[in-house]
Amino acid sequence: MTTVTTSTGRRGASAGRRRRTARQVDLLDRLVALFAAEGFAEFTLDDLAARLRCSKTSLYTLAGSKQELVTEAVKQYFRESVPKVEAAVEAAGAAPDARVVAYLTAVGDYLEPLSRDFVADMAAFAPAAEVYRRNTAAAADRIRELIASGIETGAFREVHAAFAAEMVAATMFEIQRGEMFSRLELSDAEAYAELASLIVHALTA
Repeated sequence: MTTVTTSTGRRGASAGRRRRTARQVDLLDRLVALFAAEGFAEFTLDDLAARLRCSKTSLYTLAGSKQELVTEAVKQYFRESVPKVEAAVEAAGAAPDARVVAYLTAVGDYLEPLSRDFVADMAAFAPAAEVYRRNTAAAADRIRELIASGIETGAFREVHAAFAAEMVAATMFEIQRGEMFSRLELSDAEAYAELASLIVHALTA
């Protein structure tokens, strides 16, 4: 997973160029937590100001409109995932299979708190959906790197690394949509654990 940028309006772009204060970072983090738990489609800026106990002016220091605020919050959620997921990979050691499992498990753990309302709202809002798509594509690139490294060292059998990564990415999208795995009564974290086990066994069989 990695961070991406999207275009913003004039006020939002100006806010993005400035270094945020500690208070603004705290406000953005609380906004992310609110959206992750409840979604964002039904909120107005007045609602958000009331729930976060701040002024609309404070919200406008983060972005120039509700739409830009949503996009910035989604970007922030994925932005913060990068060091956490990569730390899990490094902690797994040098073994390629352990690193693949660690990566997918960490991604699953990070995405698990997202409510279905948030996921549905993100899918319906094109700028947010694009942020998610790019981050999933970046995750596929990272998985391809991990698989290619394992092939190079002989830990994994010879496969098309890019194809394997694309299959992982497609499954990640399905997990996050929740439709397939809700039928199997698996949590997102359990689904990612199963995906990690499946890909590692396929690569080492």
